[in-house]
Amino acid sequence: MEPTQPRHNIANRLHNFFANLGPGLITGAADDDPSGISTYSVAGASFGFNFLWTALFSFPLMSAVQLMCARLGMVSGLGLAGAIRTYYPRPVLWLACALLVTANVVNIAADLGGMADVTKLVTGTRSSLWTPAYAVFILVLLIFTSYRTIARIFKWLTLVLLAYILAAFLAQPNWSVVARATFIPSLEWTPTYWATLVGILGTTISPYLFFWQAAQEVEVDIAHGNTTLEDRKGATADELKASRNDVLTGMFFSNLVMYFIILTASASLHAHGITTIATARDAAEALRPLAGDGAYWLFSLGLIGAGMLGVPVLAGSCAYAISEAAGWEGSLDAKPKRARGFYMVISLAMVIGLSLDFAGLDAVKMLFWSAVLNGVLAPPLLILVILLTSRDDVMGEHRNGPLIRTLGWLCTALMFIATIIMFATATLA
Repeated sequence: MEPTQPRHNIANRLHNFFANLGPGLITGAADDDPSGISTYSVAGASFGFNFLWTALFSFPLMSAVQLMCARLGMVSGLGLAGAIRTYYPRPVLWLACALLVTANVVNIAADLGGMADVTKLVTGTRSSLWTPAYAVFILVLLIFTSYRTIARIFKWLTLVLLAYILAAFLAQPNWSVVARATFIPSLEWTPTYWATLVGILGTTISPYLFFWQAAQEVEVDIAHGNTTLEDRKGATADELKASRNDVLTGMFFSNLVMYFIILTASASLHAHGITTIATARDAAEALRPLAGDGAYWLFSLGLIGAGMLGVPVLAGSCAYAISEAAGWEGSLDAKPKRARGFYMVISLAMVIGLSLDFAGLDAVKMLFWSAVLNGVLAPPLLILVILLTSRDDVMGEHRNGPLIRTLGWLCTALMFIATIIMFATATLA
């Protein structure tokens, strides 16, 4: 019995660790949506290994931001929009919601279009059939299932993103060059480079993730029976520790996938002179003759699975924000009759996103530029997140410490600077 006891304890700890993963893991995985996958693919194909350093660099920044959002939801008992509504004037609240909804609707259109585009690639059927099919399926999932079911489905869907790690190894990169590019940043003063950097930061540190993370912490509390605001306020040290582990695991997983997508595109496309792809579909198509059918199928099916995870989070974060701002009941656990406004926002976000795809806008280009739009719109929302989680009357003893506050402001400043340089280089070009 003696030798088996340590193994039994390790198994229990691993089981408990994975069982406690939830909002943070789902948020991290949703970060790698089709728009993100396309942006990372474009970065790798266009600039080779030069952007690998961004995965390592952005990890502490996005972790700090998502930790703030998670702790805000746990300690205040409110989502991000609810907290802004409580502590700031209405114009600030509705401006924040407008920034979020603008970015999200474009992102939904881009993701639905990207999923349909890749499905056309692998099935040969028209993408115009798949775009509404995906939209309807996701709507049915969000409206007619419970939060527990959705969380369970999303948790398992995160596994599809492992496809990109496998695809990277099939591409057989030069690992010594990879190691150097991972730790040594490479900058270029061109409009394309800075637009790509803003896109990477925007799709990694996205506004919808701020709202979704805080709202999901509230959903977990509600699922545990804490239905009133007073019941939800406050958090124990153990709860905050579990949330920290969840968020850090989710952000690590997100950046690991991001790293290997850039790596795959660099090793298989850029290395063979293919530097002008527009989307992940182009990347998947180009991978086939270079890295084989395995990489092609992994890349294609991974994008479809990522969209099934990312689009519901985009639509859901819109609904949480508008419902909290308007004072409506809003929860994925609520029946449609009790939360009509909440589900109406989800439906409208999906319908408007779908209409953009059928309005003649180029869904292919939108995949990349929606990421850039997120990068431009994120800094004002980051300021609100940092200010809220640094307030005594909101967070009490759990307000931001010096490290997390510094990382938050550093993230905001760097995203502002990158955006300014992007516009400046574009103007001077």
